[in-house]
Formats: sequence, C-alpha cells, structure tokens
Amino acid sequence: MVKVLVVGSGGREHTLVWKIAQSPKVDQIYSAPGNPGMKNIATCVNISVDDIKGLADFAEENSVDLTLVGPEAPLVAGIVDEFENRGLGIFGPGKKAAQIEGSKVFSKNLMKKYKIPTGDYRVFEKAQDAIDYINISDVPLVVKAEGLAAGKGVIIAQDRDEAKAAVESIMIDRAFGKSGNRIIIEEYLEGPEVTVLAFCDGKVAVPMVSSRDHKRIFDDNKGPNTGGMGAVSPAPAYSAELSEVVEKNIIQRTVNAMANEGKPFKGILYTGLMLTKAGPKVLEYNCRFGDPETQVVIPRLKTDLIDIVKAVIKGNLIHTEIEWKEETAVCVVMASDGYPGHYEIGKPIKGLEEAEQKGSIVFHAGTAVKNDAIVTSGGRVLGVTALGKEIHDARQKAYEAISQIHFEGMHYRKDIGQ
Repeated sequence: MVKVLVVGSGGREHTLVWKIAQSPKVDQIYSAPGNPGMKNIATCVNISVDDIKGLADFAEENSVDLTLVGPEAPLVAGIVDEFENRGLGIFGPGKKAAQIEGSKVFSKNLMKKYKIPTGDYRVFEKAQDAIDYINISDVPLVVKAEGLAAGKGVIIAQDRDEAKAAVESIMIDRAFGKSGNRIIIEEYLEGPEVTVLAFCDGKVAVPMVSSRDHKRIFDDNKGPNTGGMGAVSPAPAYSAELSEVVEKNIIQRTVNAMANEGKPFKGILYTGLMLTKAGPKVLEYNCRFGDPETQVVIPRLKTDLIDIVKAVIKGNLIHTEIEWKEETAVCVVMASDGYPGHYEIGKPIKGLEEAEQKGSIVFHAGTAVKNDAIVTSGGRVLGVTALGKEIHDARQKAYEAISQIHFEGMHYRKDIGQ
C-alpha cells in the first residue's frame, strides 16, 4: 500500500486528492497545506508549498512513497531535486526542466530553435526599448512578464496605449516583482484556444483529453484575465486530425527538445494552443496540471492515476495503457466579488452538501474553516464540476448545483460551455 502527499491547497489539488482516494493501492493521503474540501479523504498538514525543506522532512519522517506537486512555484524552485536527492519518490519536473514555465524567454527560444510553431516575439530588458518597438508595431499585441505571475502576467493590448501601459505596469511599477525584469512582446494570434496536458517520462509524451479554459472574468470573454473562470472537456474545436498534428509536431517535439537540451521533462507538460488559420501554435507551456483544466480532465480519467505516476517516475510510460471516459465535463468557478483585483474573505458558504446531491463534484479552491463553518479565503473559491453525455448536459448539471450554493458577493460566469 502507498502513502501519498499532494502539495497545494487549491481546486487542482482537491481534484488530485479526490482521484487518488479512488485508488485501491493508496492507504494514506496527506495534503500540504490542503483545504477543508479534502478533510474527509486526506490529512491536511500545515506546511506551506514554498517550504521545500519542511515538505521533504515531512515526507521522510512519515515514509511517504509518492509526492505530487500542484503549483508551479515549488517546481520552479527545485522541490523535485530536493526530494530526489533524498531518495524520495516525487512526480514533476526538476528545476532545470521547470524553466519551461519559469522563464517565458527560455520557452520561446526553445520553440524557435526546434521549429515548434508559435507566435513571433521580441525580448526586452529595458522599458524604453519596448515602448519604442510598440510605436512601430501593428496592434493588437501581447505583453508578457517573463517569470511566474499566477496566471496574470499576460496582457492582451488592443492598441498602442494599452501595450505601453502594460510595459510600464510590469517593468516600472513592478506589478509582478522580479518576474518582470524581462518582458516578451508577441504577435497577437487569433482562433479557438485549446489546452492539452500530457504525461511525460523524459522520453515519451502521452496527451490527455483536451480542454478549454475560460480566462476572462466576465461573460462573453470580457474583462481582465484571471487564473481561470471555468473549463470544458473536450475542447469543442479540437478534432482527431488536429490532435495527431499537435502530438507529433508540438508535444513530442517539445519533450525531445528538452531531452536534447539536457533538461529531460518528467511530469505534466501543459501546452496552451491557439488554433490559427495557419495551424496550431503554442501560446505557453506550464510545467504542471492546469487549474481549472484539471477539474474537467481528471474526472474523465478511468485509469488509476497512481499507476500512471509510477510509470512516469520509472520512465516506462510507453507500456502504460491510459483510458478515458466518453463523457464530457464542465467546471464553473465561483469567485469572490472583486477578483482578480481586491476581494474580501471570511464570507460563510452555504449549500455545499445540497450542491453535491445534484450530481456534481464541488472542488474547494479558496476556502477555510472559521467557527466550525466553511468560509471564503481566496479569489477563486469553488469549482463546480459535472459530467454529462454532451457538453450541454454537463453544463446544466453544473449550474443546477451552483443554484444551491450561496456566499456574499459570489460571482461566476453564466456562459461556461456555451
């Protein structure tokens, strides 16, 4: 029997804990720091995701067999290297490989070198150079902070003034701290967006079912970008033919490129794609499960996740059969009023049990316990996921469940899966 530690406290980690709890091979699940939604299936341990030494000490002292890391920050900081140096089993890329998300400059240069289709780009270290470039460029443009910015470091600028304001925000006002030391200005790509997550063992990549994230805060894709306001799986525009092209020309080519660079990629490769008229192009890579994409992809996974994780760690993914449910999935994120800007916390949440009785799964993303009641503690509070024969069936079930939930100032999009 296996003891598992899941690092993180959001909806993605709750989904992983929920799936791992279904494995007959697992007898103990810990989550650090975890959240109240996990309390019936995991032991929550009060260790921060940034406390790499503390997490490794805990895994050692409690004979943890496998650790899965949800968030990007500890991966980019080298948690996998620390665990592996101590002989502890861990799922995820090492520090060198995690650069694929930690440095957008690294990933764009990698794509250019290995002819992986992506948008044209320029890298800038000085704000004035970037502004001079904007003055002579066509708009819209995409302005990106190089480093980690919790999903908020990408600004789509419709005109030159917006682009210049984005540069000033990142490089002069330091909106994302050191992550904005360098920026990338990219051509604006058009088409449907698709996310493809893949299990990778350093040599082989096995794509999962596709998904589509809804990043903007308001209906009809209006308002600022967020960490994600909902997701659907499969992505409506993603055909079997496109899937073959992406697997061969993008995902496997990326894994080959990383191996060639001496940075073999093991774990989850997240590829954000734009399906342009010229074919699929990479918008971004992440080095971990997406959030909220995980909340629609993992509930469709039939195979025991522990078997896949072990195969990745051992480097024999090629011999692992991975099966998926035919059903579609929809996840709607319920957020705090004011998110992605300033929001209040500590609002009591009612109706969680009633929502689950409607046949949906309620994944906790930003919740806490106060005076024996579950309250809000983050910008994204809950992810309500439902499965159905078609997208509209799953969508209807998810919104029926949401109608049972209430907290002061709650906000959610009404058009996820339309």
